Amino acid sequence: MQAYLFVHFREKSSPDGEQVYFSVSRDGYCWEEIHGGRPVIWCTKGEKGARDFTIIRERKSGKYYILGTDLSLVYNFSGKYHNSWEAVASQGSKYLSLWESKDLVEWSEQRLISICNEEYGCIWAPDIIYDRKRDDYVLHWSSTHKSSDYKDKGIYYCRTKDFKNFTKSAPLYCPENKNYIDSAIYEENGKYYMFVKSENLEETILMLQSDEITGPYERCPEFDECVNGLERGMFEAPTAVKLENGSWNLFLDYYGSKENIKGYIPFSGMSLHDSKFVRKDADFTFPYRFKHGTILNITLEEYKRIKNHKWSTERK
Repeated sequence: MQAYLFVHFREKSSPDGEQVYFSVSRDGYCWEEIHGGRPVIWCTKGEKGARDFTIIRERKSGKYYILGTDLSLVYNFSGKYHNSWEAVASQGSKYLSLWESKDLVEWSEQRLISICNEEYGCIWAPDIIYDRKRDDYVLHWSSTHKSSDYKDKGIYYCRTKDFKNFTKSAPLYCPENKNYIDSAIYEENGKYYMFVKSENLEETILMLQSDEITGPYERCPEFDECVNGLERGMFEAPTAVKLENGSWNLFLDYYGSKENIKGYIPFSGMSLHDSKFVRKDADFTFPYRFKHGTILNITLEEYKRIKNHKWSTERK
């Protein structure tokens, strides 16, 4: 049997919100808080806060890696960024935060990694996927770029084999005069499927498909019908997980909600190939309001280890 680990941050206006949180589930539907709903890892470097987490298990060493956006709006939005998201997009951190672990409970100190040059704006919303064909990992993220005067947002990528050395950054999905962020890529039966948030008129969340991880990607029209009724400007940070029975759960961050109990809105689908997902609010439970994270399939032993671990109560 398998279980699931959700790595995320929290919708809070205090510094503890922009830290690393864990939640676990036995079935991918009902989620349990870890460490009493407090951070399991604190940021000590960069902007002293991190958001938009992704987690992956490295296949050869078995190590786990968490990456996140080096960005703290609590500390810096009103000061450094002058209450402007445009300033964040163009002047924000050029680094990502990284932690590594052998067992999911003892984590290394925060490490800031540089994956691009000064021509990029803020590097945020990282996600990572293993490339079977090249036996390496594709790290992709959202950013603005100097080439569009830091106005257009797109998806860029680089590659790594060891999470220490990274190839030169390149465009992954950057249509001209369009804005796309929050990419999440998954493989199913040799094809690749990417979810993105659109900030363009008449679009919300898109699903794209390709025969190669790095594209080109084409839009899945069947998925458009599934999200056609969603309010524009209310959903972001799509993340998905394949369940033990082969079906998929898709989660969309309902950031437009003013209710503290709202966070991710869940959808269920039989396969990525079908591109058909049905909203299933009543089938899911969350202990509090999750923000922008990623789900890792874990073993039952790992589930118990995380739940039973005596997490430090000290802020590090």
